[in-house]
Amino acid sequence: MSKSSLSSPNKKFVRHIIKHYLKYDKENPFIFISAMLAFLGISAGVMVLMLAMGIMNGTQKEFTKKLFVMNYPLSILPMEEDAVNDKLIQTLSQQFPHLQFSPYYTTQVISKNEGAVQGSLLYGVDYEKEAEINPIFKEAQGSEKSKFRVVIGEGLSFEMNAPKGEKVTLYFSEQQAIGFGTMPLQKRFIVDGVFKSGLKAYDKAIMYTSLEAFEKLLKRPHGSYDGLHIYTKHPLDEIQTIKKILPQNVLIEGWWQQNGNFFAAMELEKKALFLVLMLIILVASLNIISSLLMTVMSRRPEIALMRTLGASKPEIKSIFFRLGIIIGTAGILAGTILGLLGIWILKTFDIISMPADVYGTSKLPVELTLGDFGLIILGTSIIILLSALYPAKKASQTDPLTVLRNE
Repeated sequence: MSKSSLSSPNKKFVRHIIKHYLKYDKENPFIFISAMLAFLGISAGVMVLMLAMGIMNGTQKEFTKKLFVMNYPLSILPMEEDAVNDKLIQTLSQQFPHLQFSPYYTTQVISKNEGAVQGSLLYGVDYEKEAEINPIFKEAQGSEKSKFRVVIGEGLSFEMNAPKGEKVTLYFSEQQAIGFGTMPLQKRFIVDGVFKSGLKAYDKAIMYTSLEAFEKLLKRPHGSYDGLHIYTKHPLDEIQTIKKILPQNVLIEGWWQQNGNFFAAMELEKKALFLVLMLIILVASLNIISSLLMTVMSRRPEIALMRTLGASKPEIKSIFFRLGIIIGTAGILAGTILGLLGIWILKTFDIISMPADVYGTSKLPVELTLGDFGLIILGTSIIILLSALYPAKKASQTDPLTVLRNE
């Protein structure tokens, strides 16, 4: 017999013994039950991880979609008066012709109609430019030509009982002279449209009117703005390039910076959930260890006999190592199938409904990324490999002389 045949396992022999050990043993039924529990535990762990990561990603993507629209990809803010003006917009348009710009004014107002009073944030925008970068605003705006028109959110429209075509009174912080005294500046605006962003906080707080209304009522200088909204499909890539040509008296922010704490909390929650659910698989892997160890203990006479008949330590080790891998791999495959089935069911059927004013959508969003799926499979595979190593090593260390003597 050559040296290479002694060192390498006999694959046919190993496969035959593995098939034998995978069968149900009437004398030791608990070994088979333990293996099945390990299989089911790993399957459940992979399935739950896939569903949980899919729901977390889907929720994050849905919030990102809503906040991306209402907060704009990029915003330029002035650090000095008159820093954001038509000259700056013209410079940016020449340098970045593929970007879209919408200058704006902003102020806080109190809206009133039929006794209902609500505080709001009023934006003055160019209707045509704003419609190009804000699809929600585009869908809501009407055909009213008056400069004193306003587009409001669905929540505010409901609370103020102010549908499209109704008039609302807006009170500004600026004062106007009345006789020998002053009172807050007020003006009646016609509701030109009602938008629905899907986020109740925005629908109740944001209003849009024309630039001309701000210039007429609040004496804002023409061509000088409170800020500039920029639309780009790749804000993370564009922000640094734009920043290089901006003057020192302005700053630029991305939508992710304006909501940084929120998304950081979601990312932390996602990581914590992944680690906690990975414990399910870790517990299931203990069943693999216990099942294999019980198999080793119950099969010690057979192992000793195989050793005396010429089976090598690597062959014995390979048998039990592959047993653990087969149980774990079967669990991963079953869990993946169940997980994909669960994701399809959640996407297809409206089984779980959520309050749209809280979560931004009434349907449970599920979006499992390839990266998260790969991480689940990798983590599970590592746990299974480590779980199969110790019992396999223990089996290969069985001393045939000691076992046969005791028998």
